[in-house]
Amino acid sequence: MENKVALVTGAAGGIGAAVARALGGHGVAVAAVDRDAHRLEQTAEKLAADGLRVEAFPADVTSSAEAESVADRVERSVGPVEFLVNAAGVLRLGEVGRLTDEDWAHTFAVNAGGVFHVSRAVVNRMVPRKRGAIVTVASNAAGTPRTEMAAYAASKAAASMFTKCLGLEVARHGIRCNVVAPGSTVTPMLRSMWHDESGPQRTIDGRPEAFKVGIPLGRLADPSDVADAVVFLLSDHASHITLHDLTVDGGASLGV
Repeated sequence: MENKVALVTGAAGGIGAAVARALGGHGVAVAAVDRDAHRLEQTAEKLAADGLRVEAFPADVTSSAEAESVADRVERSVGPVEFLVNAAGVLRLGEVGRLTDEDWAHTFAVNAGGVFHVSRAVVNRMVPRKRGAIVTVASNAAGTPRTEMAAYAASKAAASMFTKCLGLEVARHGIRCNVVAPGSTVTPMLRSMWHDESGPQRTIDGRPEAFKVGIPLGRLADPSDVADAVVFLLSDHASHITLHDLTVDGGASLGV
C-alpha cells in the first residue's frame, strides 16, 4: 500500500481519523476530507507530526459540486486516488413520530448522499485506470432494527446497498467495493448517546426494554478496531473480496 493515495471522508475525528492514521502507518498518502475545517486541520497536523503523510482537504460531502471539486484537488495535489473510504456520518436520534423533516433529510444527505457524491466522483477517475478499492463505513444498525435510530439505520442501509451495487458495476474494471459495519465504537457519536457514567456499561450489557442485546465480547470497539478492518479490505490481502459486508461489533448483531 506504500505511496498509494487514499481519500478518507469524515476524517476530522472518530473512525475517519483512525482510518487516516492506520493508512498513514502503512505508507499511504492520505487526503483527509471533512466539512469541519478547523478540526480537520488539527487532526491532519497531529498525524503529520507523527510522521504520517496526511493533508487536509475541507469539503462538504452533501454537495455534489464540492465532492467533484475535492476529488479533482486531491488528484492534482497528491496523486491518483487508489483508495476511497466513506467514513463521514451523522446521527439524529428520536422516535419516528418525533423526527423532523430536517432530521431525516440531513441524515440521508450525509450518510447516503455523501457516499453517492464522493464515490461517483472518485470511481469515475478510477475506471480509466482499471484499479482501485472503496470501503464504506456503514453500521450494524443497517441490518438490525434499533429504537430511536430509524433515520440513521435506514441511511446506513442505503449506503451499504449503494456500495454493493456500485461494486457490481465496476468489478469489470478491477475496482473492489466493500462495506465495514461497526457496532458500538468509542467515538463522539457514541458518547452523545450516553446520559451519565453508566452509559458505557449499559451499552455493553444491552437494553432489553429497547430490544437491544449486549456485546458478547464484553467491550466497546476502539476506532482502531474498525480502521484495521477497513485497511484489510483495501489491501491486497483482500484482492478477491468485493461486495462484502464485514461486521465489526463484538457479536452484538449475533452474526446476522
